[in-house]
Amino acid sequence: MIKLIDVHHPWFKPLWRRILVVILPLGWALFELSREDEMWALLFGAIGIYAAYMLFWVFRMEHENSESEG
Repeated sequence: MIKLIDVHHPWFKPLWRRILVVILPLGWALFELSREDEMWALLFGAIGIYAAYMLFWVFRMEHENSESEG
């Protein structure tokens, strides 16, 4: 399975970077909604939701699994 976001990359370790990667596309989606451009809002909203899933849910699950193995 191809992952668009590699949760094992060290760049994503600090929490503030993960939050920023999620907030930016969601903020842009809100901006596009304010301009009544639903297609771009949907696209950036989906990117933000995917980033949130990968960087918080999957990241936490991977981190818990690595701690239990070691």
